[in-house]
Amino acid sequence: MVTIDPQQFNETMDYIRRYYKDTPQIGIVLGTGMGKLVEAIEVERVIKYNFIPHFPISTVESHFGNLIFGKIGDKKVVAMQGRFHYYEGYDMFQITYPIRIMKLLGVKALFVSNAAGGINLDKVRKGDLMIIEDHINLLPENPLRGPNLDFFGPRFPDMSQPYDAEFRALAKKIGERMGIPLKEGVYVAVQGPNLETRAEYRFLRIIGADAVGMSTVPEIIVANHMGIRCFAISIITDECDPDNLAPLTVEEVIAVAQEREPDLTRILAQLIKEVSV
Repeated sequence: MVTIDPQQFNETMDYIRRYYKDTPQIGIVLGTGMGKLVEAIEVERVIKYNFIPHFPISTVESHFGNLIFGKIGDKKVVAMQGRFHYYEGYDMFQITYPIRIMKLLGVKALFVSNAAGGINLDKVRKGDLMIIEDHINLLPENPLRGPNLDFFGPRFPDMSQPYDAEFRALAKKIGERMGIPLKEGVYVAVQGPNLETRAEYRFLRIIGADAVGMSTVPEIIVANHMGIRCFAISIITDECDPDNLAPLTVEEVIAVAQEREPDLTRILAQLIKEVSV
């Protein structure tokens, strides 16, 4: 079990505040192949992860490792260009540490993107954008395990609405205005890094998953614990049909994510401009 020293939050905040003193309203976590939302940000400051005390460093090739401060419309934002995964060897405290720092910076809402495999092919197909309405956590560790950080939130936080209904409804309206179809479904988080077997895909469909990935849920749990409103969206990069399963490479996943990234960026940027936080 990780020993948490509250002083490390102070050390991280002291370093960040030397370079950025404003209060961001919205936090953003960018998923695999989706770093270009940064182009929608009027950038004010970029801080590399490896300079920030106690920050992990992403080991995934498609993740950059920058904490970016700026504006989208009239909203002050802080964006993680590069996230952390359990399969990289980090524990849940390290994976979600930046989300807790966002709370200390003043963030009120969290927007998360990811690449995911389509499980329920009656609902989602390769290339679809899927708003996450709920999730199933199959990761082997919970980020709230261990001593509760009472200054962040309660010991037993409610998770009846982990993804903000108002944000989801607004995103769907924006998608309709832009002519960008948006699906909605349940995301299941697994450990990775291997992709699933045919039998595992069947199991995930049976338990109610529409899409599967290796991220997002830890950040959402911690954000809910701290009273941060959440929105998450997946790019469906492949179809996980156990009866017609073909080999898949990460390069193929990234290619699909990058193909749909412009539409995802338009949706997220406009949503951030219009939400009330």
